[in-house]
Amino acid sequence: MIRHPAVALPAGICYGHSDVPLALPPQAEITRLATRLESLCVGRTPQFHASPLSRCTEIAGPLAVYFGAQVRIDPRLREINFGRWEMQAWDAIPRSEIEYWAADVEHACRHGGESVAVLSERVQSWLAELEFELEVACRAQTAAQSVVVLTHAGVMRVLAALTLRLPLAVCLDWQLELGAICQMRLRREVDGWVLVSWNG
Repeated sequence: MIRHPAVALPAGICYGHSDVPLALPPQAEITRLATRLESLCVGRTPQFHASPLSRCTEIAGPLAVYFGAQVRIDPRLREINFGRWEMQAWDAIPRSEIEYWAADVEHACRHGGESVAVLSERVQSWLAELEFELEVACRAQTAAQSVVVLTHAGVMRVLAALTLRLPLAVCLDWQLELGAICQMRLRREVDGWVLVSWNG
């Protein structure tokens, strides 16, 4: 899993579901990620999946080409929708709304967008499809299938909770830098996923 690089917005802006441009031309980041992925031995034909937001697709597309693959764009990998908070400064959002959300961060959605629980449902749908495909591929061939996912911090934390079978509240606090890579491995012998590295 790869988090997109920095976006062209001032610090402190809520921009979850909104499509905002990258802060810098993507080529340097594409080169860095290609080198890093090669060092992780992803192979020459990994699967690539990406959020439809341009801050992910502008990285995922060229990366996939580099590895001789195509990108599957999936709206279920889009960042959480913060409703009327989108594109507002966090400091400008009424304190009472933030406190209400913080008191039940998994289910509250006073902003009119998505709750974390709703985000988790759509991410779980994507993950279930991926796991099925990986199981079919595993039965058909001996080589492991690598999957690269260009997405967002919220989606990555939810994926960590789902794959590691942890409460969402635990993973929502995990630090995740812009451009960070996190590795998971699906292990048939333990009937689930293991975390290889976080925020690498």
